[in-house]
Amino acid sequence: MPVPCLTTALTGPLRELETRILNAQPQIEHWFRSQWTQSTPPFYGSVDLRNSGFKLAPVDMNLFPGGFNNLSQDFLPLAVQATQSALEKICPEARSVLLVPENHTRNTFYLRNVAALKHILELAGLKVRLGSLSPEVTAPTVLELGDGETLTIEPLVRHGHRVSLGDDFNPCVVLLNNDLSAGVPEILRNVDQAVLPPLHGGWAVRRKSNHFAAYDQVAHEFAELIGIDPWFINPLFNGCKGLDFHQRQGEEALAEVVDQMLGKIAAKYREHKIDAKPFVIVKADAGTYGMGIMSVKDAREVIGLNRKQRNKMAVIKEGQEVSEVIVQEGVYTFEQVNEAVAEPVVYMIDRYVVGGFYRVHTGRGVDENLNAPGMHFVPLSFESPCLPDRKGSPDCPPNRFYAYGVVARLALLAGAVELDNTDPLRG
Repeated sequence: MPVPCLTTALTGPLRELETRILNAQPQIEHWFRSQWTQSTPPFYGSVDLRNSGFKLAPVDMNLFPGGFNNLSQDFLPLAVQATQSALEKICPEARSVLLVPENHTRNTFYLRNVAALKHILELAGLKVRLGSLSPEVTAPTVLELGDGETLTIEPLVRHGHRVSLGDDFNPCVVLLNNDLSAGVPEILRNVDQAVLPPLHGGWAVRRKSNHFAAYDQVAHEFAELIGIDPWFINPLFNGCKGLDFHQRQGEEALAEVVDQMLGKIAAKYREHKIDAKPFVIVKADAGTYGMGIMSVKDAREVIGLNRKQRNKMAVIKEGQEVSEVIVQEGVYTFEQVNEAVAEPVVYMIDRYVVGGFYRVHTGRGVDENLNAPGMHFVPLSFESPCLPDRKGSPDCPPNRFYAYGVVARLALLAGAVELDNTDPLRG
């Protein structure tokens, strides 16, 4: 199955990293095939990438992607094929799937994502119904998407060791598009059905530091395969626990971790003769939606935060308090869409890239988090042919985006390793 190449307005000098990836393409694909015999890919995932020109690295990997509506329709068939591939391994006889969305049913942007995901599943040959974890949903409820489309959500019901919707609907697969930030609900524990992603992949349990520890292993093995410094595809990171931003507890410890991280980045910049100012991203170790994040260039910036800054860092989605953060190497983004700062987000189903989009923010800089209010999305269309152009220059669009797909798949593989490592049932 081909890996799509995503189009971009970015042009730049020939990149050694892209050259090495292109030259090693047969070995890379063989390596990925062998890795997937050892690790089961997550059902789906999305990866936020940053391309600084000297470094191409993932900065986040989401196991509950919420932007299927932002993907180009050009490669819908690939998404359908990838879904069928995933289902054949999980439940070959699957005829129906229970899709569990997030609780914020008034967010029409998110609901359009649910509708797009439902469409992919239906085209893959499944009957799809939506079951809600929200206590507010007590009966079948029709939601307007604002474009003439509607979705019907129904309350989840538990019968013995299975969840359903209170009638004869009996799916063998429960697909979560709810990241379980508020905790693992009892209704989903110990069911006979396949629950995807697994419950320990939700943010009540998952930690970004675990993911990037797994990515560190994957990146080192891959870097050895193609002969590069793993740092070129791997953001440095460290964790810090015991924080209370409201009470200003742990500020000094956090400042020390930030200072050490800035020193390590500066050393790598000197080693590779990079003229840029190091920065780090401090973000909640659990959680998503761009909450609880700050960009820092000096350790003193995390001491004596004002009330607004403390409030921003202290609480994330579902009102969860932040006591643990990951201090991650900041990766500049030198990509632009219509002169606004942008970063590519690559979507995968099973082990296949199925599309992507640019997250664009007109009010943010090249060293800031773009997952913030005011962002917008530009769907990535696809080049033809979709495989790398072995006769083209390393930074022509098909080859640049082959490299993007490779690094995104490395993060997906790290997600698979992470889920294995943190599986509570693993002996």
